[in-house]
Amino acid sequence: MGSFPVARRIRRPRSYYIGVGIFFLMLAGLIGFIYYSTLKIDYVWRWYRIPQYFLYHDTIESRAEINGIVDRISQEGETVTIVVSGNDGTESYTSPAGDIRVSEGDIIYSGDVLTVHRKWKAGILVQGMAMTLKVSVIAIIFGILIGLFTGLARLSDNPALKWSAVTYIELIRGSPLLVQIFIWYFAFGTLMNTLIAKSDGLQSLLRGVLGTQQIVQVPPLWFGVAALAFFTGAYVAEMVRAGIQSIHRGQTEAARSLGMTYSQCMVHVILPQALRRVIPPLAGQFISLIKDSSLLGIIAIRELTKATREVVTTSFQPFELWTICALLYLFLTFTLSMALQYVERRTIAS
Repeated sequence: MGSFPVARRIRRPRSYYIGVGIFFLMLAGLIGFIYYSTLKIDYVWRWYRIPQYFLYHDTIESRAEINGIVDRISQEGETVTIVVSGNDGTESYTSPAGDIRVSEGDIIYSGDVLTVHRKWKAGILVQGMAMTLKVSVIAIIFGILIGLFTGLARLSDNPALKWSAVTYIELIRGSPLLVQIFIWYFAFGTLMNTLIAKSDGLQSLLRGVLGTQQIVQVPPLWFGVAALAFFTGAYVAEMVRAGIQSIHRGQTEAARSLGMTYSQCMVHVILPQALRRVIPPLAGQFISLIKDSSLLGIIAIRELTKATREVVTTSFQPFELWTICALLYLFLTFTLSMALQYVERRTIAS
C-alpha cells in the first residue's frame, strides 16, 4: 500500500515516451545531417591538433648575456647554476635542470644557449577562458554595487538622485554595448591616459605605488571592465528597483511604526527580502555577461573569442576551433547556471 504513490509517480503516459522518442530521433537526424555535410565539403579535419591549445610542452632556453668563460656549473636537486666570468664581470644563471649545453671552461658569447628545459604551460584557449572569467567576475561585482546604489537612487524622493539614476539607466540601456566599449576605450581611455601622462604629480604617485620608472598608462583591460560593469549596473538597478517595489508596503509601514528610520528599514527589512527575489534574474544577467565579454576582443583584450580568432588565423582550422569555442562558452555558462541554481535553492530554503 505504501509503495503505490511511488509507482504512480514513476508511471508516465504513453505520449511522454513518444515525445522522448521524437526528440532523440530529431537529435540523431541533426547529427547525421551535420556529419553528411562535413563529408561533402573539401576540408581536412585536424582534431588531433586541438589539445595543444589547452596544454602544451614549452621549450625554454637560458641564454648568456655576456661574453666570457664558463667558470662553474653546480647542480642542487632539480636546479642548475652556471657561472660565467668575462671582461664585463661575472653573471650567474639559475634554471631548472634539463639539457645543459655547455661545460666548464667553454668560451661563450652573448646569446649562446646555456640550458634547455621543458615546461607545461596553459594553452591560448585556456588563457582566453581564464581572461573571460576574470573580466566577467570583476565586472559583475562592480555592476552589482553600481546597480544597488542606482536602484536605491531610482526610488529616492530626491530629484537629483532620482533623475541622475533615470538618466544613467536610460542612456546605458538605450545604446549598444559595442558602442559603449568603443566610447570607454577610445574616448574616456584616451582622455584619462593623456591626463595621466601630462600630470607629473600623478605619474610620480603611480610609479611609487607600482614600483616602476616607466610612464604609467591604464591598460585596455580596465576600460573593458568598466564598460561591462556600467552596462550590467543599469540592468541590475532595474532588478533592484523591481525587487524592492515587490515587497508589500505594509512591511515598510510596520518597520517605521516600530521606530526604525528609513535606512534601518531598508537594510534590515526590505533589502534582504528583495535580494532573494533578485537572485534569479541576476543569475541570468551574469550568464549573459560572460557571453557579452566576447565583444572585448575589439579593444585587444585576449578573452576566449579573440584567442580563438588568433588561433584560427594561424592554424586555418575554423570549424574545429569555433566548435571548441562554443563548447567552452557552453561549459562556462552551464556550470555557472547550475551553481547559481544551487545558491538560489539554498537561499529560498533559508
